[in-house]
Amino acid sequence: MELVVKSVSPETLKTATLVVAIGEDRKLGVAAKQLDELSGGAISAVLKRGDLAGKVGQSLLLQSLPNLKADRVLLVGVGKDAELGDRPFRKIISGVLGTLKGLGGADATLALDEIVVKGRDSYGKTRLLAETLVDGGYVFDQFKSQKAEPRALKKITLLTIKAAQAEVTRAVTHAQAIANGMSFTRDLGNLPPNICHPTFLGEQAKALGKEFKGLKVEVLDEKKIKDLGMGSFYAVGQGSDQPPRLIVMQYNGAKKSEKPYALVGKGITFDTGGISLKPGAGMDEMKYDMGGAASVFGTLRAVLELKLPINLVCILACAENMPSGGASRPGDIVTTMSGQTVEILNTDAEGRLVLCDALTYAERFKPQAVIDIATLTGACVVALGAHTSGLLGNNDELIEQLLSAGKAADDRAWQLPLFDEYQEQLDSPFADIANIGGPKAGTITAACFLSRFAKNFNWAHLDIAGTAWTSGGKDKGATGRPVPLLTQYLLDRAKA
Repeated sequence: MELVVKSVSPETLKTATLVVAIGEDRKLGVAAKQLDELSGGAISAVLKRGDLAGKVGQSLLLQSLPNLKADRVLLVGVGKDAELGDRPFRKIISGVLGTLKGLGGADATLALDEIVVKGRDSYGKTRLLAETLVDGGYVFDQFKSQKAEPRALKKITLLTIKAAQAEVTRAVTHAQAIANGMSFTRDLGNLPPNICHPTFLGEQAKALGKEFKGLKVEVLDEKKIKDLGMGSFYAVGQGSDQPPRLIVMQYNGAKKSEKPYALVGKGITFDTGGISLKPGAGMDEMKYDMGGAASVFGTLRAVLELKLPINLVCILACAENMPSGGASRPGDIVTTMSGQTVEILNTDAEGRLVLCDALTYAERFKPQAVIDIATLTGACVVALGAHTSGLLGNNDELIEQLLSAGKAADDRAWQLPLFDEYQEQLDSPFADIANIGGPKAGTITAACFLSRFAKNFNWAHLDIAGTAWTSGGKDKGATGRPVPLLTQYLLDRAKA
């Protein structure tokens, strides 16, 4: 969908549908007042009949109002609050998009610039609006015999004042890149595991390298993984017929002398739990266990599209966790790339086993900061549900930067403690460290495990087990999170 920014009076535009705001108690917004006067009070007359109260999410479509160039006018309720929160604002925009999708017009114009969103300037408000519109058009139907009907709506024009036009245009540019990244992430997550396996993800990386010439791509096979001493990573994939892959993508948008930022993604393309087999019910959703890697792909795509002036390294640890005669067992001890030994007590705690070696590998790039992203623990879903990602790390400044980015992007995270006391739960009588720490504080002990491999750089860990996909039912599917948070973090670093 094409988004266009213009600074003109709404009544002057020839458009299929013109969208204007109505406050609670039928209070006309600025644009609605202009249209009402031009149409001889047609809007006021409709409101007096009680057809629209102006509450958040309500809407009313009016056809062929006199003296207007718009074929239709959509009245949208924005409530009575002087300032809306992010959630009700998104609800309004999603409702508008839902109505527009059902109409026959090829375009629409939104005269909603007057809506005030709490704590957001023109840029921040437009980012939310534009991302909601573009992401709201996402469809995944490539495996359906009957495809979704092509929609008539192709273009939406956003009206704003002249003074804000540059910021609004910048917000739309950023939002479209982020939404494109989210779409890429969602596509990868929604693909079935018989197609989306580690080798396939390596091919996706190479395709991205061909599309964007400034991207250097290297895909390390199982032999190279083993030769690097990544015994922990290798152990996870050894039970599968699908070989593991370590994918390394480097983007240099700044001077070579500038240290890069590093994103490390968990790419378990299907997780049976291995020998510690998961229950069968709902196991199909374990195709989403590569959500961390998918979100790194999406974030990188947004960065490439925006040509951000930063250096970025993306490392994806991709494997399939299967039970077989060759699979690792509970009780096995493996040696990581760092030299630390790990006793595998549960083969279903495999994400940390691939990530620990990927974190060690990241050291060679001398990064400014490393962020790993993983659908790591069910405990995080219990603690934070599906709304908020878990965040832990070893550097307070990095943690604050990510929390701030999440708030700005409306893709929030919440910090959990990483106290030394939790480390004791990982003690092993036979190896340097056990891969699980018992039933208590599972998200924290998983991060404690990873922290032992991140001592030489500023590091943060995002547990997206609750936010990477919507679980169960007809709405099941990848969400594209935390692409907005990660891209915002990098936008902040690039001062773009």
